[in-house]
Amino acid sequence: MKEEKIYKTWIELSSNNLKNNIGVFKNLLDKKTKLFAVVKSNAYGHGLEDFSRMADKFRVDGFCVDSIIEGIKLRSISIKKPILVIGPSIPGNSLLDAKKNDITISISNLEALKIYSASKAKPDFHLKIDTGMHRQGLQIFEMSEAISIIKKKKLPINGAYTHFASAKDPKNTEFTNKQFNEFNEAIKLLETAGLRDLAKHCSATGGTLLDKKYHLDMVRVGIGLYGMYPSEELKKEFQDKYKLLPVLSWKALVSEVKEVKSGEGISYDLVEKLIKDSKIAIIPIGYWHGYPRSLTSVGKVLINSKECKVLGRVCMDMIIVDVSNLENLKLGNEAVLIGKSENSEITLEEISQLSINSTYEFITRINPLIKKIII
Repeated sequence: MKEEKIYKTWIELSSNNLKNNIGVFKNLLDKKTKLFAVVKSNAYGHGLEDFSRMADKFRVDGFCVDSIIEGIKLRSISIKKPILVIGPSIPGNSLLDAKKNDITISISNLEALKIYSASKAKPDFHLKIDTGMHRQGLQIFEMSEAISIIKKKKLPINGAYTHFASAKDPKNTEFTNKQFNEFNEAIKLLETAGLRDLAKHCSATGGTLLDKKYHLDMVRVGIGLYGMYPSEELKKEFQDKYKLLPVLSWKALVSEVKEVKSGEGISYDLVEKLIKDSKIAIIPIGYWHGYPRSLTSVGKVLINSKECKVLGRVCMDMIIVDVSNLENLKLGNEAVLIGKSENSEITLEEISQLSINSTYEFITRINPLIKKIII
């Protein structure tokens, strides 16, 4: 590659790994079940537009976004497949935008349903059901009133769904099954009232891996498409059977190399002192880029396939690493923050644990302004 050398830091997105991951989930599903890629939160830090273009190319059936604005962005890059907004859509002018752009919204409470029913623009919508997570969604006792409004106003409902709270442990599916059964009760209420042929869905990555009975008409796969498992329990259970590959690597260039004597302090507040004469390198990324301060004195990077420890405080735009074990290191050499360097690797799971963050939190906090390069 040549393009990345003009950047101090950049993200690489592996199209082959994404193709693999989509294939894994496609093979899991019956032909009638559609695979929707969850690309909210800037595609989990991978870049909404870049990642979605690739996913579209590799034939996902649709996209889930957090907002109508995100949906419009996908339409602006010529994505024509179905788009479902799974975040709240506050009724107003945005409903007209959703209608114009053929974007399906979610309605998850009676107040929003009543405002929507009185609005001029009525895009298609899916009804969100709260089956026990108690975040978004109508509760079962509210269903009869919702159904009455939908039928009376002849509202364009074309789907219904719920979200599992804890579909992350193959050995403990009791609550997931409870939610699934309650969702089926809600579906029966809709169908009994004549609201049939709705797209029914309840599974994100965890539910999709756990049991085919949760697949229904479509699944909403997020973290799995990016090459990660939602939990260690699912990873241990399925990693040999379903080989998911990380799509994202994060790299930067060494911007300075110097020798520092034993006993000298490093970085802000001199929180770490060298215990021997050392060679250090400066990497021009910091917490502004999404490399958290919690990696102070515990983070690591790969340079020339060798592990190099972060020394001292993570700064806003720089980190300092120990490169005493490297020879012939020069300004402009490549440092790997997440990903592989020859036979060595720093995984997202590993660096997230070091930073005392979840993989979800770490990956979505990578600065969206960092250049993305598809390889």
